[in-house]
Amino acid sequence: MLDAFNRNIDYLRISVTDRCNLRCTYCMPAEGINLMPHESILTLEQIAKVVQTGATRFGIRKIRLTGGEPLVRKGIVDLVRMIADIEQIEEVSMTTNGTLLPQFAADLKKAGLKRVNISLDTLSPEKYKTITRGGNIQEVIEGIKAAKLAGLTPIKINVVKLDSQFNHEIEDLKAFCIEENLKIQYIRQMDLETGTFSRVEGGEGGNCSLCNRLRLTADGHLKPCLFSNQSYSTRTMGITKAFEAALTNKPEKGESSNQHGFYNIGG
Repeated sequence: MLDAFNRNIDYLRISVTDRCNLRCTYCMPAEGINLMPHESILTLEQIAKVVQTGATRFGIRKIRLTGGEPLVRKGIVDLVRMIADIEQIEEVSMTTNGTLLPQFAADLKKAGLKRVNISLDTLSPEKYKTITRGGNIQEVIEGIKAAKLAGLTPIKINVVKLDSQFNHEIEDLKAFCIEENLKIQYIRQMDLETGTFSRVEGGEGGNCSLCNRLRLTADGHLKPCLFSNQSYSTRTMGITKAFEAALTNKPEKGESSNQHGFYNIGG
């Protein structure tokens, strides 16, 4: 369906949880976060119902599952299957930190997941541990291997460009991706409150003129723009009216937001 600026909105990004098994410095504040109560989070069936309505009534064709970390959500394989079984949905993909892919990759592929984006900002085990506040880079490497083996391709590596990175680190990541037949895209560090963002290098994100997406939060709010406080509850308004409001009020260009963080909206 076209929005007010003649953009075809056919892509829904779904944050299935605000929980994560890592604590990346650019995603979560050092003091921690206030997690959503479990009873506030949509059930798998409720998420699937939102997708069904979006697909049959509003032209949604592509789904990306995000978090938090989507693989910590109980029943994530079942959710992928439920969404992939919706006739109008052409692609289900996922953005993940990759650490749990050895456990889930094969089942996700069988359930209907097409491909994954995996976050990896450095190849240094020590620096990875610092950035993620305790993460083990070897788990990500094993996750990449599992995704390749399962056929969750093409695999994209998401690299957040940080002020602490050196040029050789970026070049090392690029060489690693060439060697492993992975695509790479660079995301400059963003700030929701100041509205600081830029185009993704190697991808289409950040180009407002081409934006074709809405976002669904884990607690059921449809958001028309990452850099906006606009939010429409599928629970209180109903799914159809929430979609209508999100499409009608999708801004031409994002400005800023202070009502959510990257940890609970999936970037």
